Amino acid sequence: MREKEWHTYEMIVNGLPQKIRYNANTVEHLFLPLLRRLTEMQRAEARRILVFLAAPPATGKSTLAQFLAQLSRTEEGLTPVQALGMDGFHYPNRYLAAHTILRDGEEIPLTSIKGAPETFDVPALAAKLGAAREESVTFPVYDRRIHDVVPDAVTADAPILLVEGNWLLLDEEPWRDLCGLADYRLRIDAAPELLRDRLIARKVQGGSTTEDAVAFYEASDAPNILRFAAHAGTADDIWRMTADGDFARV
Repeated sequence: MREKEWHTYEMIVNGLPQKIRYNANTVEHLFLPLLRRLTEMQRAEARRILVFLAAPPATGKSTLAQFLAQLSRTEEGLTPVQALGMDGFHYPNRYLAAHTILRDGEEIPLTSIKGAPETFDVPALAAKLGAAREESVTFPVYDRRIHDVVPDAVTADAPILLVEGNWLLLDEEPWRDLCGLADYRLRIDAAPELLRDRLIARKVQGGSTTEDAVAFYEASDAPNILRFAAHAGTADDIWRMTADGDFARV
């Protein structure tokens, strides 16, 4: 088997500088063909189009969306893509602290399951996406430095808006109605055990002990991963994340 040729790129992701790497073959034969399909679609429709990128935690979807947007502006002949995250539609921390949910017969604060589907303002997300199809709009962002939402932080005005998030294609109410707002839907799947290792390693790298990282995973990340896998929703294109962080079409 041909050895992979990894290229390193410097980017700003979630407001922080990062060095990321992608397989050159994947960029050439998966990423660029996707951008060409979207370019053709946007030109044929002669209007702004919305693209959903749905993936479970730890698949690098935010970074991938940013990279695809960067690629669209550096490769000749492509229509510019703007990457947007649905995380800006988290309920603010003050709302999460003041509201609860019933789980396994126990009433718990929404803050304890932040990131789960119930912690997002789905009607606001749907309204914003619907408006974005017709006009330029402002989008909120989730600032990971303050761990809260910043309203009206960016203007969404590119011909192709690439919106990424865990639950955009979730086949549950009230999420499933969002699917009709997308012109193209991309889903990334990954093995749960791979995501487990990546998420625990991420917490340890951030300063947690292994024991605390495992406990957090079991309480927060694991339910979300299983929920995504069980109710991921349909897509126009499905990719798989491999153990080395690469991507391949299913």
